[in-house]
Amino acid sequence: MKQITGSMKKFIGAAALASLFALTGAAQQADPVKSSFERYSQNALQEKVFAHTDKSAYLTGEILWFKLYVVDATGHKPVDLSKVAYVDVLDNNSVPVLQTKVELINGSGSGSVYIPVTVANGSYKLRAYTNWMKNFSPDYYFEKAITIINPQIVPGAIAGAGPAFDIQFFPEGGNLLNGIATRIGFKAVGKDGRGIDFTGAIVNQKNDTLLKFKPLQFGMGSFTLTPDAASSYKAIIRSGQAAPVVVALPSAGSQGYALQMADQGSQLMINVKTLNEDSNEGIYLFVHTGQLVKVAKYVSLNNGSATFKIDKSDLDQGISHLTLFNSNHRPVAERLYFKRPTNLLNVEAATDQQQYASRKKVSVSLSAKDNAGKLRVADLSVSVYRLDDFQTADESDIAAYFWLNSDLKGRIESPGYYLQENAAEAADNLMLTQGWSRFQWSEVLGNKPPVFSYLPEYNGHLVSGKVINTITNAPAADVVAYLGVPGKRVQVFSSRSDSSGRVLFNTRDLYGPGEIVVQSNSERDSTYRIDILSPFSEQYSKTTPPPFSLKPSLQASVENASIGMQVLNLYSGNNIKKYAAISVDSNGFYGKPYRTYKLDDYTRFTTMEEVLREYIHELYLVKSDKRFHIKIISEKGFLDGDPLVLLDGVPVFNMDKVVALDPLKIKRLDVVRDRYFWGPTTFEGVMSYTTYKGDLGGIDLDPHAVVLDYEGLQLQRVFYSPVYNTDAEVASRLPDFRNVLYWAPFVKSSSQGKSQFSFYTGDQPGRYIGIIQGLTADGTAGGNVFNFDVK
Repeated sequence: MKQITGSMKKFIGAAALASLFALTGAAQQADPVKSSFERYSQNALQEKVFAHTDKSAYLTGEILWFKLYVVDATGHKPVDLSKVAYVDVLDNNSVPVLQTKVELINGSGSGSVYIPVTVANGSYKLRAYTNWMKNFSPDYYFEKAITIINPQIVPGAIAGAGPAFDIQFFPEGGNLLNGIATRIGFKAVGKDGRGIDFTGAIVNQKNDTLLKFKPLQFGMGSFTLTPDAASSYKAIIRSGQAAPVVVALPSAGSQGYALQMADQGSQLMINVKTLNEDSNEGIYLFVHTGQLVKVAKYVSLNNGSATFKIDKSDLDQGISHLTLFNSNHRPVAERLYFKRPTNLLNVEAATDQQQYASRKKVSVSLSAKDNAGKLRVADLSVSVYRLDDFQTADESDIAAYFWLNSDLKGRIESPGYYLQENAAEAADNLMLTQGWSRFQWSEVLGNKPPVFSYLPEYNGHLVSGKVINTITNAPAADVVAYLGVPGKRVQVFSSRSDSSGRVLFNTRDLYGPGEIVVQSNSERDSTYRIDILSPFSEQYSKTTPPPFSLKPSLQASVENASIGMQVLNLYSGNNIKKYAAISVDSNGFYGKPYRTYKLDDYTRFTTMEEVLREYIHELYLVKSDKRFHIKIISEKGFLDGDPLVLLDGVPVFNMDKVVALDPLKIKRLDVVRDRYFWGPTTFEGVMSYTTYKGDLGGIDLDPHAVVLDYEGLQLQRVFYSPVYNTDAEVASRLPDFRNVLYWAPFVKSSSQGKSQFSFYTGDQPGRYIGIIQGLTADGTAGGNVFNFDVK
């Protein structure tokens, strides 16, 4: 595949940026950086993906259901760029245990995966991304921790070595300087990845206690320290009954820049200090939210100090990046600021009762409103499942993810908390503990334009491969390759290899598991093989799922869930294996053929040669040098060369094999009698054979052809939700031990009034939770939960 640059121009380089500081006006000073940033942003559209799963804890043998929302990274509006999304479930070593491809329509898609009984106990990471997102850091794929328990495998011993928790310190702006008071953020997490409560103290090399501190929320907080060049510092942390943990603070430097941000209500005050020799140099502050420039200000240091004032009204909602540049056009400090979003989707949901008996109908009314109280049409997904010690309430939140998690690295505990009005201080502590952001300024301000190795899958799934010369073992350029999908529906695609031997087959309507046959024209290109590449990302974030822990207190809940899973698979196995019918164009790529011959309409001959000579008027069969050749007769005469001959969608280039076909296995022959231009190829007519069984009629494929098991876009499994409308259905002795009562990936709210959906309870008593996530067409995200009891 050729690297994609499109019409992208070269960015303003280091020399152009250097001239920034030779200019004389604040607006003039900021323009080159702004221009470079905007050019980069225009040529680097980014997507975000959020996955709503039916729950977050599973047993092997269960089905994991999910709904995908794909939006543009800045405005969070559903984006129709990618038509395919990829979902992986990875273990702690980033080895995939489950992988699938999902069709996207207008930025929305859904799917499911069956969890095999071979999967081991553990904490896993579910991630989702598009092919276009593979051009950027895997840190910004959607990721979610899930737990999988295999009841047939005894859990291993839980590792007990190492400290009970981990703590990290983050100087504001990224630098700690001697003699300058600096705010330092901290984050302490336990072995389960969650924030811990603790008390801490900062001591110097003499063990003198300088200050004490403790977290505000989720193990995070901050304190201010003025380091001294003659001293060193460490933190002593005590949490519960665990042994104290001693951690050295980051070393203070004698040169650099310190950045301090103060929230003054309607304004942000940014104070900058430096210990550099040139204490009167020019510096500027560049602020962007997503890919939009919000502020660009230039000032001169006065004896090593400077102040910027930013009106909060100038910043967009969400995370803004405040980056400080020195006079050598180098980013020297960065601070994140979170402006709580106000345009959230308020989803109201209520059941018609708070308590139900088993096998009773539950009706839920819902509405979606914006902050002004106006009813909105929203694309919603709904999950209803039983709560217990194993299956707890899912903390995922679509609004918090798009506004917060998706722009930060690592796991964020209870992200929805930061959207509350009283969470401003906790949100600022979170921003302090993030360090440098996703943005790579070297890419923006360098001389090289962005280079993208992966295309957006705008029309369908792209199957990528590489053509190799089997003699030299080197990539082969300018070779036409074909991908055929054996079956009764003609699916064949072509591509020409680029200078690196890469080929891309732009498939459409390729669904479900099956085989593919990949080959070049063996009559011309007999020295090549084609290797098909995995479409799944092989780059991984550094975030690991929390350590797996199966406490004895969970035994009863796990046993109950295991019984429910086994009963469902045993008594309703056929119901949970149903798939929705897909609507695809059954015609071949050539559309309506000139003529279709149904061989059952004719007297049957025992050889294909007789069939071709006696019945097919649009061709002429000749034999030259002991080889058969077929000439298509068009309206203007004979076409040059052999036509493209397909057998159940697989090209056959040897006409001797075509003539040797058993006509008793052939159901139909389509003939296109004109020259046909298709992709990088030109065909002298098309002959498409279809067998009765769609199995290639027993023909021997060319030895150079590569035959692979390959799964296209997944088929849509139908969620099993039994109905108890009659007394006989209620009295049925068929057990109903479902843990997930309802899953609906596509629920629409109305702009006219309340919408409604319904389902039935099963035989499992307990507390149930319903989780709703959703998004409007203009990018307003939100959700809600509802609860009820089954007695």
